Amino acid sequence: MQISIITLGVSDLERSLQFYRDGLGFPTTKSVEDGIIFFKTGGVCLALYPYDKLVEDYNPGSGPVPERSGGFSGITLAHNTREKSEVEKILDRAEKAGGRIVKPAQDVFWGGFSGYFADPDGYLWEVAYADSWEFNEDGSLVID
Repeated sequence: MQISIITLGVSDLERSLQFYRDGLGFPTTKSVEDGIIFFKTGGVCLALYPYDKLVEDYNPGSGPVPERSGGFSGITLAHNTREKSEVEKILDRAEKAGGRIVKPAQDVFWGGFSGYFADPDGYLWEVAYADSWEFNEDGSLVID
């Protein structure tokens, strides 16, 4: 098995499209009119889909859509960088695009340098660097 798509249920598809496409620079050929947005991100596709439709997709006829609690979901997404200086640049870019910095870039216990931002729906992204990391030609992290 492998992960092909990670789908985020979003409250405002247009706002999230603008955040990821225009703010963070993720490439897509989709528009809000398509009802779902796909971003190709070096091997795994990131998808945005309206939250209420995602609830209906996994649990048809479940009744009222549950409210999102806004608390920590136990899921984070990550972008790993080749250069330490990229961490703060990406966090800054996310903030300018409408994201919220939840942990400024800093040296961390595991020996790297990282920070976190939340996207407009509160999904957490870690932006991280470690000098021991190696990358494949496609930009993906080498995981042994």
